[in-house]
Amino acid sequence: MTIELISSEAVGEGHPDKVADYISDSILDACLEQDKNARVACETLVKSNCVVLAGEITTQAQVDYELVTRNAIRDIGYTDSQDIFNANTVFIHNLLTPQSGEIADAVVKSDHGIGAGDQGFFFGYACDETPEYLPASYLLAQKFCQTLATYRKTKRVSWMKPDCKALVTMRYEHGSPLDVQNVVLAIQHVGSISLKEIYEFCKEQLIPEIIPGHWLSDHTMYYINTSGSFIHGGPSADSGLTGRKIIVDTYGGWAHHGGGAFSGKDPSKVDRSGAYFCRWVAKNIVAAELAKRVEVRLAYAIGGTKPIHYDLTTYETENCDLSRLRKAIAKIFDARPFAILETLNLRNPIYKSTTHFGHFTKTNLPWEQTNRVQELLDLCAR
Repeated sequence: MTIELISSEAVGEGHPDKVADYISDSILDACLEQDKNARVACETLVKSNCVVLAGEITTQAQVDYELVTRNAIRDIGYTDSQDIFNANTVFIHNLLTPQSGEIADAVVKSDHGIGAGDQGFFFGYACDETPEYLPASYLLAQKFCQTLATYRKTKRVSWMKPDCKALVTMRYEHGSPLDVQNVVLAIQHVGSISLKEIYEFCKEQLIPEIIPGHWLSDHTMYYINTSGSFIHGGPSADSGLTGRKIIVDTYGGWAHHGGGAFSGKDPSKVDRSGAYFCRWVAKNIVAAELAKRVEVRLAYAIGGTKPIHYDLTTYETENCDLSRLRKAIAKIFDARPFAILETLNLRNPIYKSTTHFGHFTKTNLPWEQTNRVQELLDLCAR
């Protein structure tokens, strides 16, 4: 019997890096609401009572960046006037400039109006461990952070503050989830709650709600607020920067990553659209039961209208001829940057809905649709 332990991490809305991501994606959406062709590469730094906006934006939209920033911070829940970092009193430094003309020319002069906004390589992953076609350890970690946010915002639990982290370690047998080895939670809280009360809440309410009973055992270990207290959190305690949670955003360490972040980038940036496209392809293959695990790979040169590399691996879990599968994805899934934007309808202001709890956990997003299953089955059966 082959047993291995695999851990995956997630962070909550109030984590400093996620605060920065959400501000960047909120600015992107604000631009796209007025200008579908906006070119946006917005980076955000948050620390103490300061927010720094930097990067490049070229758009016809008239956006009040300060208002968008404050509303984003308010959405997350940093509204307490006693906190150093709060929506009403942060200082905002705007260092945004227009996009480089050389990059703009490389993108817009290409065939069909758009080429790849940068060079790079990208990955998408799917597996059959969960109905979401995501690894169980990763999905559970994200669900902890999402559920904590729901508890806090609905005031089901009054002592929670916005910052939190979760880490889940699972035992796998021959690549299939066996049980949860340990759960690590760090939950920001008010000073009037005790560690004992937080531990009891997690053990008796939160964990049973998230983890199915058959994945828990007497050997499962729980590590909750192991620093003893977590009162001081968020950007007032630590700096946050757009794009530092790329593994949290994707597959929790289960798949390769090209290194490019998503948040704050319009879909002409293939760091984002290419990774979304690869996930769409991989998910449809697994949904069609043509493989149990798939990683799709894609690469572009800047300004290129076609990928320079487009392939996949099934980790020897395929249920069909691999050469036929490769031909099928090339025919069904058009990997030209222009085609990706059109097919997945990526010019819409949907991006701040992707920022938290994973970019591949929300079934309403276009790259999460399993709408090419029958086409794959038809071609791979021939």
